[in-house]
Amino acid sequence: MRGAPVEILRRVPLFADLNPSEIAQIASLFKERRFDAGQTVIQEGSGGAAFFVIESGEVTVFLGAKEHTTLEAGDYFGEIAMFDEGARMATIRARSDLVCYGLTYWDFRPLVESNGVIGWKLLQRMAKMLRAARDG
Repeated sequence: MRGAPVEILRRVPLFADLNPSEIAQIASLFKERRFDAGQTVIQEGSGGAAFFVIESGEVTVFLGAKEHTTLEAGDYFGEIAMFDEGARMATIRARSDLVCYGLTYWDFRPLVESNGVIGWKLLQRMAKMLRAARDG
């Protein structure tokens, strides 16, 4: 299946400033991914190129070898990799059978390059999120 449900993406703060048409364009780029309980989705330190939104199931986030938090349906991870392809900052392991939607850097970048309005809105939202994290 190709494409993520728009309802899931509306809850992602990074996409908060996008209108329904813009979110639908991004949603169409996602691909469904499934992982078995116990499977590593992302390994800390590995190269990163995908952003994930969880449809069902749970994942555990590890920073170093230490368990940090649990994410569930509607949560997301890996958003920074959509922009910089940098090393992963955490390990993400499926706590239960997991269904999620992934968006790769190489699928996302052409959309942003061809649509300056979407790119600008995402840049502004990232700046707001960075400011809130610093002040919070």
